[in-house]
Order: sequence, then structure tokens, then C-alpha cells
Amino acid sequence: MNVKRTFGTILTVLGVIGLIYAGWGFVNHSEQTRGLLVYGIIGLIFFVSGIGLVKNTKDEA
Repeated sequence: MNVKRTFGTILTVLGVIGLIYAGWGFVNHSEQTRGLLVYGIIGLIFFVSGIGLVKNTKDEA
């Protein structure tokens, strides 16, 4: 398995976890707005970069 594709998958999963955590805190009206904003932004960056790595990596046998 390609290392870039594996790293992209890991980044995507971490991004999803960060976005879910930020959404969960937002729905529960958490008082830590700055922290939720940071988790959401970092989660979005990880998610987009992970999807980009998986999408743009060519399989070579």
C-alpha cells in the first residue's frame, strides 16, 4: 500500500474526528468557543488535505 495514500487516510480520519468534536461542542452550547473554532478549522484542514492526498495519489504496481 502506498505511504501517501495511508497518510491521507489517517489525515482524513483525524479531520472527521475534529469536525465531529467541534460540531458536538457547538450543539451542546459549550462555553469554549475559541477551542471549538480551532478544532473545527484544524479538522477541516486535515480532512481536505487527506482527501486530496487519497484522490491525487496514483496506484503503481
